Amino acid sequence: MSLRQTTVVFLAAGLLAASATVPFATTAAAGPTDTAGQMVQGKGSEKGNGSGRLVAQHSLRAPVTNENFYFVMADRFANGDTTNDTGGISGGVNDHGFNPANKGFYNGGDLAGLLDKIDYIQGLGTTSIWLTPSFKNKAVQLEDGPSAGYHGYWITDFTQIDPHLGTNAELKKLVDEAHARGMKVYFDIITNHTADVIGYQEGARTAYIPKDAPAGAYTTAAGKPFDDRDYAGTNSFPTLDAKTSFPYTPVLEPGEENLKVPAWLNDTTLYHNRGNTTFTGEDSYYGDFFGLDDLFTENPKVVNGMIDIYETWIGELGIDGFRIDTMKHVDDAFWQKFGPKVLAYAKAHGKSQFYMFGEVYDLNRPFTSTFTTRDKMQAVLDFPFQDAARNFASKSQPTSELKTFFEADDWYTDADSNVYQLPTFLGNHDMGRIGYFVTDDNSGASETELVARDRLSHELMYFSRGNPVIYYGDEQGFTGTGGDQLARQTLFASQVSEYLDDNLLGTDATHAVDNFNPDSTMYRTISELSALTKQHPALRNGAHQHRYSSSDAGIYAFSRIDRGQQREYVVALNNSESAKTAAVPTYFSRGGFKRIYGSGEDLLTTDASSKLPVKVAALSAVVYESVAKIPQSHRAPAIRLGNPAPSAQTNSRMTVQADVSDSSFNEVTFYAKVGKGRWTSIGTDDTRPYRVFHDTASINDGTKVSYRAVVRDNAGHTRLSNEQRAIVPKPKLTIETPVAGAKVFGTIQVLATADPEMSSHVVRIQRQVGDGSWQTLATDSSSPVYSYFDDVSPIAVGSLIHYRAILTEPDGTRVISQVRTVTRSAPEPLVPNVTVAGNVQSEIGCPGDWDPACNVSDLTFDTSDGLWKGTWTVPAGDYEWKVAVNDSWDVNYGSGGAAGGGNLPLSVPAGGASVTFVWDQISHIPSATIG
Repeated sequence: MSLRQTTVVFLAAGLLAASATVPFATTAAAGPTDTAGQMVQGKGSEKGNGSGRLVAQHSLRAPVTNENFYFVMADRFANGDTTNDTGGISGGVNDHGFNPANKGFYNGGDLAGLLDKIDYIQGLGTTSIWLTPSFKNKAVQLEDGPSAGYHGYWITDFTQIDPHLGTNAELKKLVDEAHARGMKVYFDIITNHTADVIGYQEGARTAYIPKDAPAGAYTTAAGKPFDDRDYAGTNSFPTLDAKTSFPYTPVLEPGEENLKVPAWLNDTTLYHNRGNTTFTGEDSYYGDFFGLDDLFTENPKVVNGMIDIYETWIGELGIDGFRIDTMKHVDDAFWQKFGPKVLAYAKAHGKSQFYMFGEVYDLNRPFTSTFTTRDKMQAVLDFPFQDAARNFASKSQPTSELKTFFEADDWYTDADSNVYQLPTFLGNHDMGRIGYFVTDDNSGASETELVARDRLSHELMYFSRGNPVIYYGDEQGFTGTGGDQLARQTLFASQVSEYLDDNLLGTDATHAVDNFNPDSTMYRTISELSALTKQHPALRNGAHQHRYSSSDAGIYAFSRIDRGQQREYVVALNNSESAKTAAVPTYFSRGGFKRIYGSGEDLLTTDASSKLPVKVAALSAVVYESVAKIPQSHRAPAIRLGNPAPSAQTNSRMTVQADVSDSSFNEVTFYAKVGKGRWTSIGTDDTRPYRVFHDTASINDGTKVSYRAVVRDNAGHTRLSNEQRAIVPKPKLTIETPVAGAKVFGTIQVLATADPEMSSHVVRIQRQVGDGSWQTLATDSSSPVYSYFDDVSPIAVGSLIHYRAILTEPDGTRVISQVRTVTRSAPEPLVPNVTVAGNVQSEIGCPGDWDPACNVSDLTFDTSDGLWKGTWTVPAGDYEWKVAVNDSWDVNYGSGGAAGGGNLPLSVPAGGASVTFVWDQISHIPSATIG
């Protein structure tokens, strides 16, 4: 049983009892039944029980649905110990990384500072402190600016606290003090990569080589090609050879052979070694993040090694949970092992409420929800909420957008998790602060308006479902001027010039002084919101039911329902710059509601149609609590299951929806039976529309799945729905590139994806020129994408080229994609201009070196082959160079064609020589030929 416990309600002999299992009846019901005091009968039996009754469950509330997180970067919070500022490292700034006047270096904050200011943190109503990665980092990476590892994402030692921040003993002291105060401590952890220690024999920070590219396949030490996805999630993996098994040959600098801890991390065959990621498609799983060493997470040695690392922090220091970095860049099989193992360990060591949530920086909920459903993780950071909250509070977009947003919460519902577990936030250390967003979105607005929008965004976050996260400094009105380093100000007095210019919302303070003021506008706002939600728990974890929205800016209203106390709370927020009124539906006819937050009438009464007349001031919120309990239902409402069907967004999720006849508070539990198997709960929904998106990715296509649902009203009456059946569809095969209608020349990548994707898939890529016959270009069995690099140069200009993909499953079933048609064209430049930039420029006529805007060293586009070329006579010597695009360093390509990649060496022999520089705009690879 997962730590995300399920509460099940048994209605037998008039008594309520709780259980963590779901029993089923072996006797069929005569039809839909209305019961109070008994279970609802259904066919089949549930594994592990066999009593066989379809049970009306409550919507899940896992142990963590009422946390108030404070997300803090230790280096930027408080400097409690100046003796650790340089981390015990001698030398200069580029050795130890400490420079309090530079936003890209260590500024001096530490664990001692956090402990000193723990009263300040707790005063916000904080229940959990979430620390950015705190392990020992590579102090400085010269390739990145240079800049320092103050942020914690360049780890070299996973067993030790970074000495710039303190010691393991100091962390234990902080954890113990937090626990003594009833607070928890969460670690930000990384499983995807380590610091940039590994280089490649072929060059530094080179371009990504796809698995399907020539020489792109992994090979065993014996030289046999293999697909790593065939082994992901298993306990075996081929033996590899660092010199021959990878697209790039990994090498270590002398003195760094044993830099990483634990020691297994120094084995270069435990990394992907494919070059830099572009953060799209296949390379988002396999590529290096700006040179950071990307771990081979498909290898069980890496899986088990990471489990061991993080279990140790739980067992020895009492960490209460993890935020997991870059979750979407690690394969599913890793999480399916890592999550359950770590949770089981935590539970065995007294952490019954241990909680993990991952960073999945994406707005697509059919995708983000797969990590909490298919991948068995507890939660993900709610990036879609951040986007929706900004659009509402900062941009005053139509309130109907929030209605649409919250209706999609059902994507997260399954048997052991739902949306109520997700941490919600308004900004962070990567994208920027909410103060920056409201300032940037409302140019010229008054300070009063900006503060109101900042407050409104926090009100939405605290009153809606999920666990609110405060990013340190937001409580002091910090703004910043962007993301990343521009959003990482110190709470202690700053020496960084870029920070000293920032405005702070709701205060006259600046970053030149300490900012730990508990009387600041936003600190008091957040403290008040925390206190109110603690006093009224339904505002933290009650059912969240949409009530009112419009097609313009104005009022968005929803109810939070305490199913135990049966009280309804109406929350109304106004994102308009003028006061608005609305008639908000409720569960009460002519019922009283008292105001508990915001300004307005102290007491309101609903009309005969159960609508509450609410008036909300501009850019503000009000909350009303029902005076009485929700009227009890006299009988269970009718329930009818619609026809289940694959969702429009993804072929691997089945939409299962129930229509319930009344408008009172109900909970609907959905069940599925695969083939002739047992009925299994697939989730309970407590808000309209009542539905789940059943994950069928692991079920063979063509399999029959049966569905039923049970409704439970607020008095405990239950009713069973009709039974519906669906057939699991074949995978959907889609050609992603090239784009339909594109003009193509040279070598192009034809890339197909399958939904759902399985390692057993075999895909053929085929091409048809004009009305000719279809020809197979390649057969690819390496997931997660299927591709071929097609040279269209021999095809006549003007010809129509058609591509399709054919997927063959192990049983011989075939799936054919839609045809993608493009046109063969003459080569065309894809950018306005390209410049050779480096210390060779002054030798070929430029006034200086490393000048991306010097037109003397511009390359010329060759329409015959689509390459950019330029030839100059260069004196003897050793040089470095790369190409810059559009007279700027904003876009540049270096070694291996990597964006922002390393400089390319050029050695010209004695006497000088003619050198031809070439840039391939498709592969982005620059090259130089002498002679």
